[in-house]
Amino acid sequence: MKLLMKGKVKEVYEIDDDKLEFLFTDKISVFDKIVPSQIPFKGETLCRTSAHWFEIVEKMGIKTHYISVTSANRMRVRRVNVIKDYGLINERTTNYLIPLEFICRYYVAGSLFDRIKKGTVKAKELGFSENQKIRYGDKLEQPFFEQTTKLEKVDRLLTKDEALKISGLTEEEYDVIKEKVLSIDEKVHSQVEKRGLIHVDGKKEFAFDPSRNLMIIDTFGTADEDRFWDKEKYELGEYVELSKEYVRQYYRTTNYFDRLSYAREHRLEEPEIPPLPDDVIEKVSDLYIESFERITGRTFKKNQNPNISPSLFRASLSTF
Repeated sequence: MKLLMKGKVKEVYEIDDDKLEFLFTDKISVFDKIVPSQIPFKGETLCRTSAHWFEIVEKMGIKTHYISVTSANRMRVRRVNVIKDYGLINERTTNYLIPLEFICRYYVAGSLFDRIKKGTVKAKELGFSENQKIRYGDKLEQPFFEQTTKLEKVDRLLTKDEALKISGLTEEEYDVIKEKVLSIDEKVHSQVEKRGLIHVDGKKEFAFDPSRNLMIIDTFGTADEDRFWDKEKYELGEYVELSKEYVRQYYRTTNYFDRLSYAREHRLEEPEIPPLPDDVIEKVSDLYIESFERITGRTFKKNQNPNISPSLFRASLSTF
């Protein structure tokens, strides 16, 4: 296999003109920085969680690029073109990755809370009354749908008009994507709630196939792309993260995030992200395993055979 790309946490290999293989590594990335630490079993949990959701979404009648899992941390997918020059994309382009990430939020958390504190997101935009005091953890009155760039060095928030301009999407296609995101998230909510989780927010990516049919691609519903809270703890006023938000919060407590934000705001050289301490690595590894089990309802066995038969893997998923 030919290595095509090394992303922040995934490697992409060419199988042939129509197929790719994702290798899910044990790397972890936050704030668009690759942490110089490996998280044991992280890649496997993400690969298997992604396959779980692709199986469910396909049963909902939503097209995906997923083909099969070939080993514990490898996945085969349909290949699409990655076009980095926005000027080469229009409403007739086919078989390409839409250069956007679509984010839907259901609770006040993460960067949304930062923007609320700064005043760049107002209460009325979130469905609240104009003068309402918004607290971390509040459930939103309505889903808050956003989009960012996908192929730029640092993700950049876009208005709907900006997103349409660079993506080749029509208004109707944009609306269909939004409907699909909400439909998928409704399924995610109902599934994880049975296992004591709250789905707080998440991101998704889409592409067009050779006939310009929409497909959901990459990964979603995992501890990297989505945020999950423990439902019982939430009802007691605690926010127990079952996502890589735990790592983001760790770097916030060390003041690294403040230094990085200052550098970016003032266009200064960005500080290197330091490695995680051993005890934090162990905690994060356990967190990814727990998130896999609670999101999918399946048991994670650390010593299982990594060479899983794709047909057997699909059969095991179909029971959930």
